[in-house]
Amino acid sequence: MKLALCQMMVTMDKKYNLEQAARMIREAASEGADIVALPEMFSCPYANRYFREYAETCDGETVKILSALAKESGIYLVGGSIPELEDEKVYNSSFIFGKKGELLGVHRKVHLFDIDVEGGIRFKESDTLTPGNGITVVDTEFCKIGVAICYDVRFPEMARLMALRGAELIILPAAFNMTTGPAHWDLTMRARALDNQVYFAAVSPARDMEGVYRAYGNSCVADPWGQFSAHADEKEQIIYAEIDLKKVKKIRNELPLLKHRRNDIYSLTETE
Repeated sequence: MKLALCQMMVTMDKKYNLEQAARMIREAASEGADIVALPEMFSCPYANRYFREYAETCDGETVKILSALAKESGIYLVGGSIPELEDEKVYNSSFIFGKKGELLGVHRKVHLFDIDVEGGIRFKESDTLTPGNGITVVDTEFCKIGVAICYDVRFPEMARLMALRGAELIILPAAFNMTTGPAHWDLTMRARALDNQVYFAAVSPARDMEGVYRAYGNSCVADPWGQFSAHADEKEQIIYAEIDLKKVKKIRNELPLLKHRRNDIYSLTETE
């Protein structure tokens, strides 16, 4: 199967952002993509002061547009993430659609980005966002796909639980910044792919040095051997990768990390 990551420039203009997302989704589909993914907060500037202003309900305009685009293009669509409003709470949510436009799942960002790096960046998502409480794996005709959002990637238990639930591809809408990106982006994405012997795809906004948030960009796909099969720079673009599920099975057979876990000594379980 062919995966496309749409590294789009996110602006202050929500209407433009939605139109640009639609253009990139249609272009990716025309190039033969079976699965298309958008970045974290693709419709909204990445800043606390905008999340509630741009927020929509689960049956709002953006979700309807994404559903229609998936159906029109005949693709699986991981709709990046948007600020989702429910009961006056705002979540950072990814809506995932099937080829007929049906909603396959919703992932609400579990781990909120509350950091204060001396000489770098200070950001506290919990000032405005509410965390989700679930791990998301959806079924497709190709394989099971795990979906997480940005800071979730720094908690390896989450990706491991996805792999144990059968995921062979994990997609991460994300927006690392210019402090954490150069230091940790490539390393973390390769590690999650290698540790779990999955394809791991991280899709970022393009970098806007004049914007309210400077995303690192560098959307990428790492294979189950921990090597990049596709990698962007900081500019707006679509990158493509072939997802070879036979490679997943081959590597898991030759280097059976998941089978060699010592459940008699340690275990990892998902709470209800």
